[in-house]
Amino acid sequence: MAITTRHAVLGDELPLHRLAARTFGLACPPGTAQADIDAFVAAHLSAERFAGYLADPGRTLLLVSEDDQPLGYAMLVRGPIADPDVAAVVDADTSIELSKFYVAAERHGSGAAHALMTATLEAAAATGAVSCWLGVNQRNVRAATFYAKHGFDIIGVKRFLVGSEWHDDHIRSRPLT
Repeated sequence: MAITTRHAVLGDELPLHRLAARTFGLACPPGTAQADIDAFVAAHLSAERFAGYLADPGRTLLLVSEDDQPLGYAMLVRGPIADPDVAAVVDADTSIELSKFYVAAERHGSGAAHALMTATLEAAAATGAVSCWLGVNQRNVRAATFYAKHGFDIIGVKRFLVGSEWHDDHIRSRPLT
């Protein structure tokens, strides 16, 4: 059983949505209301939204699978940075955002996340960006450890709204060269 990665394409929006519905809550701190998680998924991670993301030339989506069963996904985003806290520490002209990076909980520790990160960083570098940045909840120790292992250093802080609750995130960045 080989773990494989590939670029997502139109037609992958339903598997992407299903993965998002299973995994988004993993990134939220304990105590986040399930209704807020569900509302976020419905608003930002629906199959229709993924169809739009897949059609957007400023976005790159990748899937990691085993035996054609999707295990996780990542999304890179090029373009202006709307968040002023991020814009203060990240150069939008030379960087790319790792906006989404999720692997099914039952596949944590299987090598799927490492394979997906390797492919994601290769795709990020292929855009010509010189650095890659992301936001991760400050209380998500597992993700923070994973990102640090892959060279992402804390460079700032920002806030992230899920439902009616603001979450505190670290901004992390790493060079792509």
